[in-house]
Amino acid sequence: MIYGYARVSTKGQLDGNSIEEQREKILKEYPEAIIKEESYSGEKERFIFNEILKELKDGDKLVVTKLDRFCKTTKEGLEYIDRLRSKNVKIHILNMRWIDNTPIGRLIVTNLLAFSEFERAMIIERTQEGKAIAKKKKGFKEGRPKKYTPKQLNHAISMLEDNSYNEVVQITGISKSTLIREVRKRKAQ
Repeated sequence: MIYGYARVSTKGQLDGNSIEEQREKILKEYPEAIIKEESYSGEKERFIFNEILKELKDGDKLVVTKLDRFCKTTKEGLEYIDRLRSKNVKIHILNMRWIDNTPIGRLIVTNLLAFSEFERAMIIERTQEGKAIAKKKKGFKEGRPKKYTPKQLNHAISMLEDNSYNEVVQITGISKSTLIREVRKRKAQ
């Protein structure tokens, strides 16, 4: 069996890493692959990936598009590689070819995993630095900006007296979940 694994960590995943792009790249190389997808797996536990690890058997292949889709740290990557090799599973990282079981192959993978982990740490560090700078600016507010003004929400909620949620959604363009959340918030106050 050939398993393709596609993963995104966040909703706003960078170009080249969307689930659709990963799926497309894997299927281009392996049209018969069974694709397993995992979304928003920023947490330590990757349930789908762990499921695949249990399913893989002798002679199977695991295909991912990039090393950072496979693991987050050098230690984690080497553990997965050792675990899969012990089951005689082949690992194909599309942007770097096969991970072969030779001393040179292990050296190359270890270095690539270390660089990948370093790059991830640098991204986190730069993000935190940028956030710290932004917090010092006047008017900084944590999180995403509000999509609707209080005036728009007041108007939409007042419309609920004579209209259903679905009608208000059609008229205002404000989602039903936003309206329900706002109504609950106001009732709680």
